[in-house]
Amino acid sequence: MPRTADLSSPLGRVAQTIGSQTVRVLLGAVTGVLIARAIQPEGRGIYSVIATTALTAIVLGHLSVEKSQIYLWTDQTRQRALLANGLVLGLTLGTATALAGLALMTAGAMPTTSPLLALALLTVPFGVAATNLRGIASLQSRMDIVNRGTIATALSQCLPLLVFTALGHVTVTTVIVCWVTSIILPFVLLVRSLRPRPRRMEGRLACRQLALGGRYHLGLVAFYLLMTVDILLLNALSSAAAVGIYTVAVTMLSLAGIPAEAITKVVLPRQAHGDIHHAEQITARALRINLVLSSAFIGALAAVSPVLIPLVYGRSFAGSVAPLLALAPGTIALSLIRLVEQYLVRLGRPISMTLISVGALTANVLLNVALIPRWGALGAALASTAAYILMASIEVSWFARSARLPLHALLPRPSDVRAVLTPVGSALAPLTPSKVIARRRRRSGQRVG
Repeated sequence: MPRTADLSSPLGRVAQTIGSQTVRVLLGAVTGVLIARAIQPEGRGIYSVIATTALTAIVLGHLSVEKSQIYLWTDQTRQRALLANGLVLGLTLGTATALAGLALMTAGAMPTTSPLLALALLTVPFGVAATNLRGIASLQSRMDIVNRGTIATALSQCLPLLVFTALGHVTVTTVIVCWVTSIILPFVLLVRSLRPRPRRMEGRLACRQLALGGRYHLGLVAFYLLMTVDILLLNALSSAAAVGIYTVAVTMLSLAGIPAEAITKVVLPRQAHGDIHHAEQITARALRINLVLSSAFIGALAAVSPVLIPLVYGRSFAGSVAPLLALAPGTIALSLIRLVEQYLVRLGRPISMTLISVGALTANVLLNVALIPRWGALGAALASTAAYILMASIEVSWFARSARLPLHALLPRPSDVRAVLTPVGSALAPLTPSKVIARRRRRSGQRVG
């Protein structure tokens, strides 16, 4: 029987998740420096195109099965089948996507016809299946498995590159091979830890998952493009140098967002399990905590960035400070989006969620086209911030209406700040059913007996 969520002691899982995400980002930074210095801009560009193409294939081939797992997880009788389906559907959908990608490459319809792209596309089945299994592990509150996979991904790419660097053999080929290893290894670790049994797969359940996930998928793809289209447009409308300036700001902000992201991952089982009203209270509290954490860490980074960026990256990257400051409010808004979407999935309104993502993507593209020619990397940052805030505002307002909460109830309170300071884990302590009922009755004006 799959392990159920341990809702009583989140502090350890939060700390572990923050630690693993920090290690991932730091190792990723080392990997990026090694690649840039060894294979220079042209080689770095080839690697980026190949890796981005394969990652896009993983996103497209996933068909949002992970969303269906969240929606269906409350039925405990289906949890074994969901685990088996996650493996089988992932490998099946991933294989179909990889074959489609290879066919397009043969027809000359891909960004490159390099054999290294074919090698990268072979990882798509493992990447899609790992996404599904990672979602199941999160729903089971087995964050140790998720965190081990996170660290394994970073180590399996960074350590071999350190060896190749010492030997003087870093090439585009060795970089791609290390990247391929970093995609396959987490899949192997997840299968060994979760032990899914393909024979327990249920065909009818799989069909329902595909139908449900497919309704969310356009929104998932739109959200993925929302996160990446600014880089592509900046490269097309400005220059590769502007992309380098901008990505430094993005990388720095991703490090500051780790604590809020950890809360989002740890709180998922509480949002997916049990009564919807309990999930509302958990989501509201977590939104306030995330707002405190993201504002504190991102605000601190923004304050020291004029000194920190030139010190770490060199004076040639001093131009990254302005985009970082412009992107900081949007990054705070972004920390709320995934958290609230984990709750909104339970409402069963995939078309509405898709329309929100598509609308934010459209706004981002239009603003980028208008602002990049005039302000370069700063324009891209302003466009992204506007789109992120727009999307977060719509989804948080939707959550507040669904939970019948006033918007001011989602603003941090002194108790939330104290909880973050004393520790953060106490902020996520589960509310008792009596407190949930009492609060709902007070909101509706009923007398609490």
